[in-house]
Amino acid sequence: MQKVLLKVQLRDLVIEDAEDRYAWCLDVEVTKHLNMPDKYPPFSMEETRNWIRQCIAKNNGYEQKAILSETGKHIGWVDLKNIDRLNQHAELGIAIGDKGYWGKGYGIAAMHEMLKYGFCELSLNKIWLRVEIDNKRAIASYKKAGYVEEGILRQDRLRNGMYVDRLRMSLIKEEYFADSVSQR
Repeated sequence: MQKVLLKVQLRDLVIEDAEDRYAWCLDVEVTKHLNMPDKYPPFSMEETRNWIRQCIAKNNGYEQKAILSETGKHIGWVDLKNIDRLNQHAELGIAIGDKGYWGKGYGIAAMHEMLKYGFCELSLNKIWLRVEIDNKRAIASYKKAGYVEEGILRQDRLRNGMYVDRLRMSLIKEEYFADSVSQR
């Protein structure tokens, strides 16, 4: 696991986040690996606002947070979804929408904050994710964060009319905190 040097803050979403989210969703480079409708734009501004409202009300099954840089700039989002309280696991999703913050460690820093939230606040035992097998940068980032490969989900996403395999990766609470202690 990579030692996190950057400080990011996660905060609850506010309706004003819809402006940034909508702008990011217009950028095909930002949305290439996100599970979104195969149309342009993927969402209207009103659909984006409605999604943010659902996340704020917590009635859509998502624990979604805004990612803020160390200066307080809104740069993306991270969430836990498909939360299985009985078996104590959930799926993580993350996007750095502001491309000026790509490749600088903000995603890993935000992921660590959400992992701590999931393991400590939600009492999860396992946090997993799915990543397209051609998203090499994301896979490398997840490995740095401590995720372990579980297997390939064949033809798991329809992207631009073609089926794409996804890699399933996970992190167990015990492993995460053991790695955190060894990094000190």
